[in-house]
Amino acid sequence: MRCAPCALACAISALSACTVGPDFVDPDVKANPQWRQQSPDLRASDSAADRAWWQSLDSPTLDTLVETAYRNNPNLQVAGVRILQAQAQLNIAIGAQFPQQQALTGSINYQSANTGLLDSSTDFVTERIGFGATWEIDFWGKYRRGIEADQAALFSTIAAYDDALVTLVASVANGFVAIRTLDAQLAVFAANAEAQREGLRLARVRFENGETSALDVSQATTRLAETQAQIPGLEQQWRQTANTLSLLLGEAPGYADPMLADTIDVPRPPPQIDVGIPLDLLRRRPDVREALQTAAAQSAVIGVAESQLYPSFSLSGFFGYGANNLGRSSLSDIFNWNSRFAQAGAGFVFPIFNYGRLTNQVRVQDALFQEAVLSYQNTVLAAQQDVENALAAFVYGKRIVAALIEAAVSARRTTGLALIQYKDGETGFT
Repeated sequence: MRCAPCALACAISALSACTVGPDFVDPDVKANPQWRQQSPDLRASDSAADRAWWQSLDSPTLDTLVETAYRNNPNLQVAGVRILQAQAQLNIAIGAQFPQQQALTGSINYQSANTGLLDSSTDFVTERIGFGATWEIDFWGKYRRGIEADQAALFSTIAAYDDALVTLVASVANGFVAIRTLDAQLAVFAANAEAQREGLRLARVRFENGETSALDVSQATTRLAETQAQIPGLEQQWRQTANTLSLLLGEAPGYADPMLADTIDVPRPPPQIDVGIPLDLLRRRPDVREALQTAAAQSAVIGVAESQLYPSFSLSGFFGYGANNLGRSSLSDIFNWNSRFAQAGAGFVFPIFNYGRLTNQVRVQDALFQEAVLSYQNTVLAAQQDVENALAAFVYGKRIVAALIEAAVSARRTTGLALIQYKDGETGFT
């Protein structure tokens, strides 16, 4: 008979391979075989997919800004702490596979009992110490599904950290390029103002010599004032953008100013960028991986909820020592082998009357899973849109820049010729 509990444990453990609930499979997604945007500026290569892309802008200042943000940004640190939290939660779930309740207990009790003989009473002390455990067998895979859910949640937080890092680097780079663009715009407005001051000077000279009317002076003054009025707005944008950069670096406003002191040209992108096929790029995108792991975690939760529909089986046991000081007994005998005692048992719980609560809980979790799948599929579509838009912006943006450069060169030449002609009286101020 002593082998009965062991035999029961072995039998239940052998049956514990059963796991209820769905096994997660990556949902189907809609993805084009190739990017729709095609151009010689886009190379069909994956060689630089995981490279620090901002280094291709060849800006040591930007490299320093990104490194500082990586070390100090609070939002990125929050995402990192969430990984630690998810790891700890996974460890808790793994520990639940083993006896869920384990405790070393001890007690000492004083009792006074009336014997009923000549109104006499007996005072005695009882002490007890031992170890007990209760183990719910993972018969239906409740704890294993919990581990699956927490493991997927861990992977989701890692992807969320990567997404926060990608967003942070992009925000720092955009802020830096915006600063350099504002520097260039301020330089252009300063040059324009200087040219307009020269035009105003010429208009005044000609007016004083009676060669033109006061209208030219008024027009030149208005044009110069309009140009000067736009400079403070650009300086305000510069200050606000610099403050935003300092925030991204995890520092107080003004921290980034020394790094931005040297005005240089706007960083130029490489002449070509490497692109792969949509499916490969989507697998690397952290927001897509996060959505996928969220769906996987929710799929496992369905199994946890479904396991509640079935009976749970558990084993329990206790082994310890006890002693008292009645008669010839002594409290010091507690650790004698003859003072030992043991207890073992097995049981089950079957929630037969739950009024549909458990069934509907499974339905709730299944609906949440369907929602997570749809969210994942939508994330994939949105990711493709983001990439297609970015590729189009890169390709057509280069063409716009080339045309604007040509227009700027022509405008400079036109301004110079117009000033000469106006000075010589060959043309009007307008």
